[in-house]
Amino acid sequence: MNDDLFRTKVNIPRSEFDFGYQKNAVMMGSCFVENIGAQLKSYKYQVDVNPFGVIYNPVSVCSSLRLLMEEKEFLEDDLNFHNDLWFSFYHHSKFSNSDLSLCLSDINDSIKKSSQELKEADFLFITFGTAWVYELLSSGKIVSNCHKLPAKDFNRYRLDVDEIVSIYKDLLVELLVFNPKIKVVFTVSPIRHWKDGANGNQLSKATLLLAVEQLSELFDQVSYFPSYEIVMDELRDYRFYTDDMLHISNSAIKYIWQRFLETYLSEESKQIQKQVEKFILAANHRPFNVTSESHQTFIKSSLAKLHGFLRVNPTINMDEVIGNLERNLL
Repeated sequence: MNDDLFRTKVNIPRSEFDFGYQKNAVMMGSCFVENIGAQLKSYKYQVDVNPFGVIYNPVSVCSSLRLLMEEKEFLEDDLNFHNDLWFSFYHHSKFSNSDLSLCLSDINDSIKKSSQELKEADFLFITFGTAWVYELLSSGKIVSNCHKLPAKDFNRYRLDVDEIVSIYKDLLVELLVFNPKIKVVFTVSPIRHWKDGANGNQLSKATLLLAVEQLSELFDQVSYFPSYEIVMDELRDYRFYTDDMLHISNSAIKYIWQRFLETYLSEESKQIQKQVEKFILAANHRPFNVTSESHQTFIKSSLAKLHGFLRVNPTINMDEVIGNLERNLL
């Protein structure tokens, strides 16, 4: 029986720009980026994911990209101190630290590395999570993370379509000067922001979708991947959600991942990925008897094949896989 009879499948045109093992990508935005980025990393693609940590709103993503383009060096004056922690309003709390020097070094090391990644990237994937923002009253600036400061310190409001389009028109012009070859792919996170309310969440997502549509029409280098529509229309079932009924499940992530590969992955990279997967499975294999002659022969054979693979594909980092295989050698 045709499975498509029981769902409304989203039609996604094949991208005119291929992604694969010979391409670099930077991914920024909501936790949805973390999910897809983790899939890409697991198959050893060259991706840099969320150098500022998870960011949900368009203004903060824009600010972060500008900081990367200028390779901003953070100093003590750029940080704040609260609850015995140093932190940056541009960064996720994973960068917070009780030690000032460690906080600064973590932030600056990440910016320095990712600035170069952005300069050389073939793709920039941006996922917007919400159009709702928090403006710090003392500075008038929109923050990426409130870092558990009191609600009275912030003004919360929803961006409108024109605001988002305006700031990204300027940003994209600057970005294409910074890296003329880069292709930008926007997505809207399918994860519901229920604290905004059912209607507030829908209005927020609609705002983001309308803004991205306009940007896609304004720039040839900009396109849209419909992850939001895949979840809303193809995966309309609570079995595709986690227990909180808001975040999507691993099976949903894997399905979106497959649709992503269908849209962007080159035929050559599809074949390479199959080989990479075989090596990963070999490295993760746990036999009953590690010392058996058959297993040792299997490990040696896998290592020989892997080194041969790397002679043909030297840019793919398989160090972790090699390490896992070599640990089983006697």
